[in-house]
Amino acid sequence: MTNRRQFLKGIAALSSLSLASCGWRLGNVRAYSATQGPRDQLYVYTWEQYTDKELFKTFNAQIGIKLFADVFDSNETMLSKLQAGGGGAYSVIYPSDYMVQKMVTLGLLTELNRDRLIGLDNLFLRFQNPTYDPNNRHSLPFSWGTTGFIYNSEKLKTPPEDWEYLWQNQEQLSKRITLMNDVREVMGGVLRMLGYSYNSKDENEIKQAYEKLKVLKPALAAFTTDAWRNQILAGDLLLAMCYSSDAVKISKENPKLKYVIPKSGSSLWTDTIVIPKTAPNIEGAYAWINLILRPEVAAQTSQRLSLSTPNRAGFEQLPKKVQNNSSLFPPESILEKCERLAPLGQIEEVYERYWTQLTSG
Repeated sequence: MTNRRQFLKGIAALSSLSLASCGWRLGNVRAYSATQGPRDQLYVYTWEQYTDKELFKTFNAQIGIKLFADVFDSNETMLSKLQAGGGGAYSVIYPSDYMVQKMVTLGLLTELNRDRLIGLDNLFLRFQNPTYDPNNRHSLPFSWGTTGFIYNSEKLKTPPEDWEYLWQNQEQLSKRITLMNDVREVMGGVLRMLGYSYNSKDENEIKQAYEKLKVLKPALAAFTTDAWRNQILAGDLLLAMCYSSDAVKISKENPKLKYVIPKSGSSLWTDTIVIPKTAPNIEGAYAWINLILRPEVAAQTSQRLSLSTPNRAGFEQLPKKVQNNSSLFPPESILEKCERLAPLGQIEEVYERYWTQLTSG
């Protein structure tokens, strides 16, 4: 593990800088004076759907730091890379809620200095003291949502209301359906269908979920978190398990593609922003986080990337049509049936064993 570099001195506060391309104003976002070397660079490890090129350009143009992004398709992939020593370049990472807990336990995250953060009170109350990270000591929420199905409403006349739909219509869906490449989401959804917790620690329950998935596997086109997008737009897929944020974005391109949250319940997730202990550019990381916390930025990002923002002040700037989009902002009656993923401890090895058996071959 590399040592953290010394903090930059002589930081100047930007005041009311106009972002011509987007109409944003940065206000109190902190910035560098121009220097050479890695302090002018910020490496981010994030989900593919969060690679916002417009915001990256803005960060570079107005704050003087060039941002580079690598992407991962699951929290486990991200953690494995970090544990293998491949994360030394990253100053900002975007883990999901349950992974924050695990990374804190493993001693991978920097405790945030709240005095250096601008706009914490802009967050909805439910995100200011989350169970996965009390008082946001190590993370800040970036986006939240649910997991469900996107489906072709023109070709599937009966909508997929619950998980069991996949098995009941297996023949019709054969080779035209994908599940995520994510052990916790896929196993969790089937556990929920069977009446168990997404976070079951009962090996017999986990085995039951595996056996159900083994029956469904011949009908699957693939396990993928990202590649389904172009396939469903092209008409090659009828249904894909996905995150709500991805579904909303894709449905804008084809309104016949609809999103549904399984009625027996699904996962409720929050993707966060953290600073790893090995971060080589701490100052740049805080500058990026403070930019994200701006209400104007939160609102524009929510619309451009089709994200559910945890920023109350940003939400209030969204058009009513977006605020009332139940795929992005589901009613409490639906959220009450959803469950957050939580760390599993030693039983995680059981999940991984069954997942390997399911996805291999």
